[in-house]
Amino acid sequence: MNLYDVYPLFDITIDHGTDCKVYDTNGNEYLDLYGGHAVISIGHSHPKYLKALAEQASKLVFYSNSVINPVQQQLARRLGEVSGYVDYSLFLVNSGAEANENAIKLASFHTGRPRVIAFNKAFHGRTSAAVEATDNPKIKAPVNCSGHVTFVPMNDIEAVRREIGRGDVAAVIIEGIQGVGGIIIPDDKFMIELRRLTQDTGTVLILDEIQSGYGRTGRFFAHQHVGIRPDIITVAKGIANGYPMGGVLISPMFKPVYGQLGTTFGGNHLGCAAALAVLDVIDEQGLVSNAETVGNYLIEHLKGLAGVKEVRGRGLMIAIEMEYPVKDLRSRLIHQSHVFTGAAGTNVIRLLPPLTLTRALADDFLLRFTQAIS
Repeated sequence: MNLYDVYPLFDITIDHGTDCKVYDTNGNEYLDLYGGHAVISIGHSHPKYLKALAEQASKLVFYSNSVINPVQQQLARRLGEVSGYVDYSLFLVNSGAEANENAIKLASFHTGRPRVIAFNKAFHGRTSAAVEATDNPKIKAPVNCSGHVTFVPMNDIEAVRREIGRGDVAAVIIEGIQGVGGIIIPDDKFMIELRRLTQDTGTVLILDEIQSGYGRTGRFFAHQHVGIRPDIITVAKGIANGYPMGGVLISPMFKPVYGQLGTTFGGNHLGCAAALAVLDVIDEQGLVSNAETVGNYLIEHLKGLAGVKEVRGRGLMIAIEMEYPVKDLRSRLIHQSHVFTGAAGTNVIRLLPPLTLTRALADDFLLRFTQAIS
């Protein structure tokens, strides 16, 4: 049996990693400025993380959600404390797409309404409702096109108001910062008005913090730069540093109903141990403030480089928009400069490094990047 061929692959096999560096099977070292799509939040192979996994695996990897799971309860308490959402509830799942599926489903149950508003260039996942709320027709099958999602321009509060005025909108879903869309930051004023509008109309506001959360932008959640509190927050990627996990943070205005939501693997013992270790390291090493400091440093030093049209971002969620397509540049960065980066569209290099990135490593990247574009 062969693998189903869905990804274009670089001809590199990564064997192991340490902090912000990874190593291939030929012994080559690479600077990781992408973190596997923002997944590696506390660095590759962090010793505290590995110890937590080993200790939990030696006791119990998994049992079903039909019994009490103290590690799951501990994670909920800890995440509430670190994020500032102690009064919210946590539903644990396996991925970002699954988190958004459940958020949309919960909003529709709560309001009794069928429609969702999403934004141009949005990406919320590849499963049924999540992919319908994703602004990319190429990844939607006919079965995903049910007409339940309406896309409006980012920062257009009047467009949102018109759609909500029809009376059938269950939820507005928005990324704290659009990732796949090119690191697009919603205007602060728009976010404040959006929160007011959704509250006034009984519409659920879902903040997708799957890529922009977990300290990446210099706040635990990107929306905390603005000071709003959404009704539902979805998380994944950096939550467990590579162990597959997602979560839904749910306002106390929602009342749980047995059987309404469910999962087999979500919130398993091993995943919760991994997620607890991530929160401990983020706290102990001050990684949220480090993301802000090092991210601001990178953003300022990237501006004005040859061929750079614009630099956007907050913290360690950065877009470098070039004046030309970046496909060849990314290839040079990987094969010649030995730096992993991401892309967003045709002309954008995307940086999503581990939150442990130091200023010295940022300088190393800046040198390699400058050489690659010269």
